[in-house]
Amino acid sequence: MAERSTAAVDVADTSGEEPLTAKAGKATDDGAKADKVSDAEQDAAGTDDATAAAETEPPELHSGHKLARRYRLEECVTRLEGFSSWRAVDEKLRRAVGVHILPADHPRARPVLSAARASALLGDPRFVQVLDAVEENDLVYVVHEWLPDATELSAVLAGGPLEPHDAYQLVSQVSQAMAAAHREGLAHLRINPGSVLRTESGQYRIRGLAVMAALRGITSDEPQRTDTEAIGALLYAALTQRWPYENDAYGLSGLPKGVGLIAPDQVRAGVHRGLSELAMRAVVNDGATASRQEQPCTTPDELAKAVAALPRIRPPETSFTTPPPYQRTQYQQGSYGQSAARNGQMNRAAQPVPSPPPPLQSRTGKALKWAVSALLIAALGLGSWQLADTLLKGEKQEPQPNSQPAPKSKDKLTGKPLSIVTAKDFDPEGSDGGENPEETGKAYDSDPNSYWPTSSYRNWPNFGRLKSGVGLILDLGKKQRIGSTDVTFIGDTSVQLLAASKDATEMPTTLDAFTKVAEGSGSKVNLKPSKPLETRYVLVWLTKLPQDTGGDYRGKVTDIKVIG
Repeated sequence: MAERSTAAVDVADTSGEEPLTAKAGKATDDGAKADKVSDAEQDAAGTDDATAAAETEPPELHSGHKLARRYRLEECVTRLEGFSSWRAVDEKLRRAVGVHILPADHPRARPVLSAARASALLGDPRFVQVLDAVEENDLVYVVHEWLPDATELSAVLAGGPLEPHDAYQLVSQVSQAMAAAHREGLAHLRINPGSVLRTESGQYRIRGLAVMAALRGITSDEPQRTDTEAIGALLYAALTQRWPYENDAYGLSGLPKGVGLIAPDQVRAGVHRGLSELAMRAVVNDGATASRQEQPCTTPDELAKAVAALPRIRPPETSFTTPPPYQRTQYQQGSYGQSAARNGQMNRAAQPVPSPPPPLQSRTGKALKWAVSALLIAALGLGSWQLADTLLKGEKQEPQPNSQPAPKSKDKLTGKPLSIVTAKDFDPEGSDGGENPEETGKAYDSDPNSYWPTSSYRNWPNFGRLKSGVGLILDLGKKQRIGSTDVTFIGDTSVQLLAASKDATEMPTTLDAFTKVAEGSGSKVNLKPSKPLETRYVLVWLTKLPQDTGGDYRGKVTDIKVIG
């Protein structure tokens, strides 16, 4: 599939960075707080409509305004070049969302709509998802996820450079995600510390796929190289807490002027050598790594493979005294997580710990202490006598010739994934066509880019009110002991885990043959029965589906792991 030169957006770009000067043929980063676009930036980015966009006034909206009688605007976080970005509330689903709004006659309105719809079709959970893209009442608006537990990478780096393991996870996750996007013909073109978010679980989410570039009118003749160089800059910043160019940006100091680009391990002591070389291979072209005889990484896929080829980097030992280097984002804040210093908060002075009361010195207190001491001595003596008696009896007892080792407890679980022999789509209330039976293997192939989809249903998440659910029957090959089952979806989905009788030797054909043992909802669901069970057949039973970009409801299972 041919690559698109513009991309699709999820969240407002409010990082306040300085412009990033790219090489010829690269995109130019025009800065989030600039109110106007200069002629030089227009030429570098190739945006013929930049002047018209700057002259277009953003819609006169205010807090409390509703779009489509559903999305209530709460706080404007960006107002720039004729468009505005808001934190809003989806009153129908009662959740926070982000919204980008442009006038319908804005010169970038059509590219933004096209980019948003293309990004929404990707459906990759590593990106902040586009939820809606609409033209209505002389407005064009794009609705996207708002992640209340996420923190901008720029805020994370404000607390210092990342540990080698964390930097490895950053470049690995971002490069793999962008490689998957480029395979679908989507580019980002504005990857920076403000467009990468870190969740509380340590996962990285990329916001603004395609849309951020479309909003700014950014294009590139080499979109894969542009995104790869931007990922290299992220890794460089994560290792050194410095921006790999002369200009300061994203709250980071640039390199000294006139020195040129130097390797991260020459900027800061203790930088991981392999990651330092990897950053150099990604950041610049043509001879950047000639001294080390390494070829440049020119695509996200090449970078992801180079990351995978690195020796294993172990995570640091857990520390219970050092606080995390970033703060959780509160729902009330207008932008993603900021450090305490940026928000002007001051740490409260530590309160003195009260000293314990002095011990009792009265006659009663002394008598009580003597009594307790005597009881302890007596208990120790009795225990020692019983231990000695037991040891002596053990020495006299003759070993039994036919004695067998104690049987292992049946309740002991391995904690390892069990092998799934096959899976069958299960639609007992549907038609003979089933639910995409030819794609069931994609639900447990350990490939995050593949999935088993259900059919599409209209109007209602509970299968259009036509049936109680659909699912997959998993055959484990033989009766196995099961502790839990992990299911990963694209979009929040309600699901139940049902088990067949432990005596079942053939795959059941009716829902009555299964018993519900666990349930949950979300995009990553751990289904754990109240106690371990034994069976050969388990049913992953979907009961409510997420809504796709076309307005229909459809389930997508990307991975299933049955844990023994």
